[in-house]
Amino acid sequence: MTKHLPAAIQGLHHFAWRCRDTEETRHFYEDLLGLPLVHVIKADHVPSTGEYCPYVHIFFAMRDGSFIAFFDLGDDVVALPSPNTPSWVNHIALRVDSVDALQAAKARLQAAGVEVLGLTDHHIIQSIYFFDPNGLRVELTTPTVPQDEMDAHARRAHADLKEWAVRKAVLRSQGASHGG
Repeated sequence: MTKHLPAAIQGLHHFAWRCRDTEETRHFYEDLLGLPLVHVIKADHVPSTGEYCPYVHIFFAMRDGSFIAFFDLGDDVVALPSPNTPSWVNHIALRVDSVDALQAAKARLQAAGVEVLGLTDHHIIQSIYFFDPNGLRVELTTPTVPQDEMDAHARRAHADLKEWAVRKAVLRSQGASHGG
């Protein structure tokens, strides 16, 4: 029997989300966050399914070669939030080089009228949080600990996950629930 190995994933190519308006989205990601618009796909049929759905798919480049991308379906509608998930859970986190860069981004966003939460200290990173024009929660973050500390966390990761599984079982048995 042939053993199937996991895919040799090299990294993120792109994260895609629905947008209401491509120009509004372009302004936010290119002008405010500094991610250049590098590719636009315009089509009437979805390549993977063949269904008719006129759309434009726009891509913004990040310095590591990955992209954040958006679909405008031409109907001025944003993606709806998940009704069973708090708004802080689903988000995309983008890395910046330093706490100074994080503070500069916060000032630039606030000057443009964007509500920003943070600086939030997560003990290994510091972050700010905000929503883009499409309702997507975005985190800008920067590492704040040396690599050897991250390596120590990695060595404990499986044990930490097992501890969570035990705690989760206790929470379930106690009927704990999470409100939004």
